[in-house]
Amino acid sequence: MGELFGLDGGAIVLTCFALIVVLFIFILVVSIKLASLRKQYTQMMNGSKAENMEQLIIDMQKGLNEQKAESVATSAMVETIRQALMKTKSKIAIHRYNAFNEGGSDLSFTIAILDDYQDGVILTGIHSREQMYLYAKPIQNAQSTYTLSPEEKEAITQTLKQL
Repeated sequence: MGELFGLDGGAIVLTCFALIVVLFIFILVVSIKLASLRKQYTQMMNGSKAENMEQLIIDMQKGLNEQKAESVATSAMVETIRQALMKTKSKIAIHRYNAFNEGGSDLSFTIAILDDYQDGVILTGIHSREQMYLYAKPIQNAQSTYTLSPEEKEAITQTLKQL
């Protein structure tokens, strides 16, 4: 074969072939790494079609701001509901007793129905042989403007023990 710049042509071809093989292997390695980077990029973009990172970050910030606003609104709503629940008459106690010591059973009763502010009503039913009387008394701060019997006070105490 001919000589080029004083070198044997076969050696030049062999060297070029070896260089081509090395470059081909290098291209394969770079292609595999590029595919891996594309996969990571797709995962990072979460399937988004945004072409630039700036727009993606702006969209994410906008979403975060919307979430914060919704969180504030939800917190206010939860507080309103919590305040309303405190006013529900959910503390109930029943105290049964024998109003007259003439025998019989505990047919008389007092029912205390209060909320978390200790406001509500006391219902007392006094049972005798001939008839039954039912009394209702308003309660504010576990007290009433009407005189409370010991049984009514006991029913209020039982409701105050509830969580």
